[in-house]
Amino acid sequence: MKLLLTGGTGKVGQEFLQKFLAEDSFSDCEIVALCHNRVVAPHDRIKIIRGSISEEHIALQALAGITHVVHMAAVKESPDIAMDVSVKGMFWLLEAARKSLTFEQFILISGDCSVGHIFQQYHEPITELSPRKAYPGCYALSKLLEEVMLEQYQYQYNLNGCCLRAPWIMEKDDFKHVLKFDETQFGGPEWTNYISKKQIEKNIEKNTIPLMLDINNDPLKRNFIHISDLAKAIIAAIDEPKAHQQLFNISMDEPINYAKVAKYLNQTRKFKSSNIKTNHFSNWLDNRKARHLLNWAPEIGMEKLIEGAFTYQRKPDDPRVIWYPG
Repeated sequence: MKLLLTGGTGKVGQEFLQKFLAEDSFSDCEIVALCHNRVVAPHDRIKIIRGSISEEHIALQALAGITHVVHMAAVKESPDIAMDVSVKGMFWLLEAARKSLTFEQFILISGDCSVGHIFQQYHEPITELSPRKAYPGCYALSKLLEEVMLEQYQYQYNLNGCCLRAPWIMEKDDFKHVLKFDETQFGGPEWTNYISKKQIEKNIEKNTIPLMLDINNDPLKRNFIHISDLAKAIIAAIDEPKAHQQLFNISMDEPINYAKVAKYLNQTRKFKSSNIKTNHFSNWLDNRKARHLLNWAPEIGMEKLIEGAFTYQRKPDDPRVIWYPG
């Protein structure tokens, strides 16, 4: 096996590499890491190729002798390069894969932005058969287009593809900072979209956490996955016959209910909560297909996610990193 990894320097890429290199069943696998702005840590089983997948000759060079592709390179809200990397780059990788004499499997890491996560309404759990409905912005559009491109190459050329669709990916103390009102807040939505700066200051002063309400004034339910569980799902899909030309939702068994989070943190840490009314939708990303076909199941649910985030101690050489602009 010779595996090409794109996006190996990102949050998910680093976690995947660590777990993949430790897998005895893949101990003979050579890894080619296609890197652009940053490079992966040196390792005797990793060969590094520098360049952008938006250039055909780089994609062809990277795919030489490759049997497996794990594609997770992405950009967020950067319209000047989003289509070059996500659409053009994906096209060159797929073209090189379908023409290759050694190619065996293409795994795409996608996101629930392709189904709009909290921005689009669904009246039932979101399965792999639910319609794609991206939220506004070039990132969500690019992931939707990637999913469709892989799907069409499967139809057109019988390509052995697999798409793993993940929601918001958590690691370390991420979830703790999801619940912050101060400048260390991680991710969105920005609280200034819903409450005044004065209210934000009051919440900071009282050390409260947000209890987000959806468009129906019910506690918001939003989908998450821990990075460790996602990396294990990727490994489970490699060379799995049941993953052939399949799309999988890779998420927690249940979405995070902000009211349950508030209750748990009140019981365990005496935190108070502050209701934040939003115009978002509660959705449930259904992971049953992945559980059934990949024999995979998430190990980290709400309580483990909270405890892991709130007990995590950062070292001086472990700064919080914003992986993408936007």
